[in-house]
Amino acid sequence: MTLDWILRRHHITYSIPIMELDMAQAVRSGGFGPFSDSAGRSGVLQGDPMKPSMLNPAHLAAVPFAIAALASGAGITSAQASARSGTDLPLIPMPASVVAGQGALRIGADTPVVAASGDAGAERAARFLAERAKAQRGLSLATASMASGPAIRFVRDNAIAGEEAYRLTVTAKGATVAASGDRGMIWGAATLVQLLSPDGRTGQPVQVPAMTIEDAPRYSWRGLMMDVARHFQPIETLYPVVDAMAEQKLNVLHLHLSDDQGWRVEIKRYPKLTEIGAWRTPPSAGEPTAAKVGGFYTQEQLKALVAYAGARGITVVPEIDMPGHAQAAVAAYPEEVGVLGDRPQVGHDWGVNPWLFSPSEGSMTFIRNVLDELVEVFPSPFIHVGGDEAVKDQWQRSPEVQAQMAALGLKTENQLQGWMIAELGKHLATKGRRLIGWDEILEGDVPTSASVMSWRGEKGAVEAANKGHDVVLSPAPDLYLDNLQSDRSDEPPGRIGIRTLEQVYRYEPTPSGIAPERLKHVLGAQANAWSEYLATAKQKEHAIFPRLSAVAEVTWTAPARRDWKSFVARLEPQMLRYSREGIAAADSAFAVNFRMKESRGEALRGGRLTLAMDTQAGAGTIRFGAGRKIYQGPVTIKVGSKVEAAAWLADGRTAAAPRTFDATRTALLTASASDLAACPKGALGLRVPLVSGQVEDAPAFNVNIFDTCTQWIDAPLGSARGATFEVARLPRHYGLAHEASALREHYAVTEHGELVVRRGGCEGAVLATFPLPDPKSAPNRLRFAAPVDAKQGDGALCMQFTSPLYDPFYAIEKVVLEDSQ
Repeated sequence: MTLDWILRRHHITYSIPIMELDMAQAVRSGGFGPFSDSAGRSGVLQGDPMKPSMLNPAHLAAVPFAIAALASGAGITSAQASARSGTDLPLIPMPASVVAGQGALRIGADTPVVAASGDAGAERAARFLAERAKAQRGLSLATASMASGPAIRFVRDNAIAGEEAYRLTVTAKGATVAASGDRGMIWGAATLVQLLSPDGRTGQPVQVPAMTIEDAPRYSWRGLMMDVARHFQPIETLYPVVDAMAEQKLNVLHLHLSDDQGWRVEIKRYPKLTEIGAWRTPPSAGEPTAAKVGGFYTQEQLKALVAYAGARGITVVPEIDMPGHAQAAVAAYPEEVGVLGDRPQVGHDWGVNPWLFSPSEGSMTFIRNVLDELVEVFPSPFIHVGGDEAVKDQWQRSPEVQAQMAALGLKTENQLQGWMIAELGKHLATKGRRLIGWDEILEGDVPTSASVMSWRGEKGAVEAANKGHDVVLSPAPDLYLDNLQSDRSDEPPGRIGIRTLEQVYRYEPTPSGIAPERLKHVLGAQANAWSEYLATAKQKEHAIFPRLSAVAEVTWTAPARRDWKSFVARLEPQMLRYSREGIAAADSAFAVNFRMKESRGEALRGGRLTLAMDTQAGAGTIRFGAGRKIYQGPVTIKVGSKVEAAAWLADGRTAAAPRTFDATRTALLTASASDLAACPKGALGLRVPLVSGQVEDAPAFNVNIFDTCTQWIDAPLGSARGATFEVARLPRHYGLAHEASALREHYAVTEHGELVVRRGGCEGAVLATFPLPDPKSAPNRLRFAAPVDAKQGDGALCMQFTSPLYDPFYAIEKVVLEDSQ
């Protein structure tokens, strides 16, 4: 908790930055109204007259006490300064019930953590608290089996209903976490970890307000899916994710362990799954083939991860995708599991590819054997078998598969997939496990014992729940974290269907259309982090955090207890926790965005422009320029200047790294890939790297893979005498299956196609045509230049590539106009 929280929650404004004041002297001056501090600086603390309900004497009396306590370095202040509903507490997710008490408990390195000897669950929770308090506060709390003075105690209380429910009681004499279940113990400890890390005062004791929290989750499935198949990540990179999940009471880590591009789990009976299937050749844009990339996890590595996660209340659910997304498996064992007998290379094309598992008895035996090893590694009650995007062309063209369908009395290939899933469900049931799959499994009329994960929107969840299946919501685009978080040019690669932090927070996991008596089948929701464009652990962290904090609250907290502004305030200390963990959480929601009122051409001709600033989250106070002026509305700046801005928090930190708006003539005459728009009848769907697996965030290109055409809308051509087009050649590595017919081919009039530039839009006059060189001999970044007639004025520039569909494709990296002055 910060001083800014206390003042904002009581609608109290201050005239100079809090971090510059001697607050103890301010309080001695009366705390409210004009005052001067010990350095002779003056200021004003004033209540908001528009919030009279918040200005009762009890609340006002509490604030000077809170300020004094913070000024003395005591950490969290008294219960009087805490919100009566708990919304001021530095907690994510928001608890179900918070009742403030009197006084506070000082917790320091000398505070023992006590768990009853012989209670393994309580002892694990105590160790978890001590470990996370060390990581997040720098406090070395000692665990013990008994203590005589103030202590943190974990006790078993069977009267608390629910395996994940807990009660946390804090008084001046100690803190007690009570629960009937082991997970409840862990979640109580997680709440204490957050109460112990409200700010950046690492190593200092904390005054935890007296309170009673009674809490339980809204849903039983609160998850994150990590795709480690497309881009493999070393096992150690998953542990910080587990810790961050546990601290926010997320309880399911779903690992996508196989796909066309890689098989990531050791199966001892079938070693070639990892010897061959774990390694792929990267795609090429014409350059020589690179060395194979990939990797896999041993069973021992995964068992260790599962145990680590389990001790933190998290179940690890494995996924082996079938019958589709099977190219890596077929590459390893074509005769055993393939349909047509061919041996493909392990895939490097993102999307949907044709290779399927065969439904033959030999292939089914192979799959059952894989599942048998999987259940020995993962004690999860659920085993995920995929079932998505399985185009049935191979089955349709196989006489053997068609004969099998006839023998089974099945009329469609979807029914055959349903039979296959049902058979695997029966096998898993013999192991005491439950099958779960993506919503396509519904197309085969699978039995209601199969659970459904709805990703193609919410329709699958509604249908499945109404039929009696248990369901988990993970719809695209709402909970797809590989979607970009903003339209900023500094975003790393991903899908362009932007999903902001607020959009994720406002998602409601129980869709309309489910009959009231069937709502019990909604287990919960999870976010998915697909990794086609998330090549490194840091890129995955950027995509996942802090939006996963929003998922944590959405899946734990009842709608009536959720509040976006409160969440943003409580996210401030959570961002500090991410930083202490070394997690590269995105600051996109807190970064300053700049919007010009005028067109670039108008600004260049007028010599000035009007600049608006905002942030997605609205946290802090935007300050800009060398003097850190407070932003109060659009400002006018001169062309030729640069403006740096950031949202400042009351404790002197910026909510995000400062961002700069460049208003120089060169910048206004330049368009990056992020400034370009799709051509008519198209859409920019992806932000892709220069090369697959690129570890840097840049360069990145906004592209339409179906039509390599982009526009610079309202380009300031009236101020230009020339244009330079910087071009990148990119791998064409997309499995489009039945969507390949949507590719738009343009007639090429030279061997490798051209870049055709038109002025006035895509139906306008040709400004220039540049033949493209042979991809096998030319570099993958090119530059073309053409003269521009400024007298024709501003207008759109349309840039269309006509390279053949069998060649790599191209994208505009940058357009630079030469100044006519």
